[in-house]
Amino acid sequence: MIEVEHLKKTYGTTTGITDVSFSVARGEILGFLGPNGAGKTTTMRILTGYLPADQGEARIDGLEVHEDPMGVRQRIGYLPETPPLYPDMTVADFLLFVAQIKGVSRSEQQQKVAVALERCGLGAKRQVLIRKLSKGFRQRVGIAQAIVHEPPVMILDEPTVGLDPRQIIEVRELIRGLAGDHTIILCSHILPEVSMTCDRVAIIHQGQVVATNTPAGLLSQLEGGVQFNLEVAGDPGLVRQVLTGLEGVQTTTLDHLPSGLITVHLHATAATVGPHAVAALVQAGIAIHEVSRTQATLEDVFLRLTTTEGSPTP
Repeated sequence: MIEVEHLKKTYGTTTGITDVSFSVARGEILGFLGPNGAGKTTTMRILTGYLPADQGEARIDGLEVHEDPMGVRQRIGYLPETPPLYPDMTVADFLLFVAQIKGVSRSEQQQKVAVALERCGLGAKRQVLIRKLSKGFRQRVGIAQAIVHEPPVMILDEPTVGLDPRQIIEVRELIRGLAGDHTIILCSHILPEVSMTCDRVAIIHQGQVVATNTPAGLLSQLEGGVQFNLEVAGDPGLVRQVLTGLEGVQTTTLDHLPSGLITVHLHATAATVGPHAVAALVQAGIAIHEVSRTQATLEDVFLRLTTTEGSPTP
């Protein structure tokens, strides 16, 4: 549905993006992440036809952005970080106005507005002035204006910024409900939000896409193995001897606790090593008080990929 190949954009002597390539399958939600100045906004502006690229191609639903900009815009619903709302209009009147300027036929306008109101949970607010809505409901109106013409592609820029936890959950569920009917690019700095909402993630750094994968796939690449933390009672030398001899154990670090117990940090090649380690320690007479597995987060991946020098290969 979306194909981006080797996009490059410069602003005079300033480089916006140097080599951006990624794709989004039909009905998929792609999280687009990057630090400030990495090139997220430049990429989104090229996709929406707001800016021309210096090099590369971007296709949406089979149409090249700069060969058929109007055709592409008809296929995109866009929610910028600040929703483009008219506060003195009612919700229904505003959506009707948007439907008109987006070229929805007169015979379908009321029906499409009704569908957008229902999908975004705005039925009870249809006659309320937008300026009287909470920020969460204004975000819903912003999403509704993006889908009122039923575009196959949606680009959402920070859709949950500034919302309280309850509103974030509501908007997240709304976005998830749009997947399948719409192909979605979600730009966000809220990393847990991306991991809970998106099917895949693309991370951009210094004008290049440095990684694309599922959230779980990115975590697996980062970990390069699995770490377990065990709290045990017994002879430290015996603990080290038992664990060092196990297949799949890469490193073992022991910390002595004031309580007399020992914390063992065990780095292994696979998750299956953990149960074998516990069984071996118990067989050796070591008492196990607690076992936990350390999980990397999407934030760990993001920091690793955007703070190292150079750009890793996607």
